[in-house]
Amino acid sequence: MNQTGKLYLVPTPIGNLEDMTYRAIRILKEADLILAEDTRTSAPMLKHFGVTGRVFAHHQHNEHQSSNEIIKFLKEGKNIALISDAGTPAISDPGFFLVREALKHELPVECLPGATAFVPALVNSGFPTDKFCFEGFLPLKKGRQTRYKILAEEERTIILYESPHRLLKTLDEMATYFGTDRQLSVSRELTKMFEETVRGTVAEMKAHFETHPVKGEFVICVAGAVVKASKNKYRDEEED
Repeated sequence: MNQTGKLYLVPTPIGNLEDMTYRAIRILKEADLILAEDTRTSAPMLKHFGVTGRVFAHHQHNEHQSSNEIIKFLKEGKNIALISDAGTPAISDPGFFLVREALKHELPVECLPGATAFVPALVNSGFPTDKFCFEGFLPLKKGRQTRYKILAEEERTIILYESPHRLLKTLDEMATYFGTDRQLSVSRELTKMFEETVRGTVAEMKAHFETHPVKGEFVICVAGAVVKASKNKYRDEEED
C-alpha cells in the first residue's frame, strides 16, 4: 500500500525576499506540486529561489472544486506545498478549506513558521501583546456594523487588515463606533522599502492619511477598550 503524501503550508515573504526561510525553500524544491494563490504573482519569487516544480492555481474561486483532486494526489503519495501571494496560507488567504478536507481524510498536514503581516505590526504598535483579537478583513457589507459594535467593547488589542482604497472610509467608521480618541497604530508596506508605521488617535490618523498617499496594504492595530470600573468592586472580589 502506497504511503500518503503530506500537505505543507509554506509561508512566503510579505515583501522582503530575505525573510524566506531555508526550510521553506527546501520544501518547495522537494514538493511534487506547488499550489499558488496567483501563479503570476508567485512566479518571480519561485524563480528567485531556484524553485522549478510544477505550479497550479489554488484560490478562493476554485478551492472547493480543486480540493478533491488535491486530496487524490495526496492519497497517491504526492507531497504538495501550498503558498499564498504573501505571508502564511489560510491567514486571510486561501488554505483553510483544503486543510480541513485533508484532515477529514486523515492526511498529514504541516505548517511551516514564517512571515505573517499582523505579527510585526502588533509588536511594533506598542499596544499589549499578551492578549489580542485578530479580525483580518471586516465584512464588506453584511455584518460590518455588527462587528464594529462588538469590537467597540473589546478590551484586547484588535488587529485588522485593510486595502488602500477603503482605508479612509474605515477610519471614518472607527470614529463612529470607537470614538475619535481611540488610539491606533497603522502600518503599511511592511518589510518593504517604504515601510511606515504611524500612531495616534483615530482623528489624527484620519487627518494624516487625508494628506498623505494611501498606498500599499494596511494593518491597523486598535487599542482595546478601557475597562470600566465596577460599581460593585468589593462584592465582585468577594465572589471571586
